[in-house]
Amino acid sequence: MIKIAIAEDNSFLANSLINKLGLFEDFKIKFHSLDGNDLVQKLAIDSNIDVILMDIQMPNMDGIEATRIINKKYPHIKIIMLTIFDSEQHIYESLQAGASGYLMKESSPKEIFDGINDILSGGAPMSPSIALKAVKIIRNPQLVEQESVNFKLTDRESAVLKQLCKGLNYNEIASNLIISPNTARRHIENIYKKLNVHNKAEAVEIAYRHQLV
Repeated sequence: MIKIAIAEDNSFLANSLINKLGLFEDFKIKFHSLDGNDLVQKLAIDSNIDVILMDIQMPNMDGIEATRIINKKYPHIKIIMLTIFDSEQHIYESLQAGASGYLMKESSPKEIFDGINDILSGGAPMSPSIALKAVKIIRNPQLVEQESVNFKLTDRESAVLKQLCKGLNYNEIASNLIISPNTARRHIENIYKKLNVHNKAEAVEIAYRHQLV
């Protein structure tokens, strides 16, 4: 019996995935987590898992950071990123963090079944489009560098982000930049959208990771 954990913050997609895996008698879903932090906490209680199907964009702790932590603490667990994100940056960071596979969420039940069995046999399952991009990254690492700074922040948003990274709140940012708190809040909302994050901690992590500050 292959023991599987799922990390997916969208309950509808999680249930769809559970139904897909339910087609195969060899699979047992041990638990489903709504974010990376919840997943890490559950593994601290029970790490008897063979494979994790990991979403990337989740609140509290994203899939890449969770993969990095799990790969260090539980190297016996194989991780397959199962996501809608197919950018070179996400692929590169996922593999660097310790993922051994990368499939798209629209993968068929058979593709997921084959991917899980492949990764447990020492393989590195990837959707064809992902494999092609992985090859491009190897041939041209600058692809990742170019994408990592392509967040299209305005000068004002960059200034607000720097203030965020100092741990300042809306009022403090507004005072330092001589803008209203509401304006500061709108800038921060736009920053979150452009960085594709949900909160301040994630924004700061992305900012330092991509040298935006």
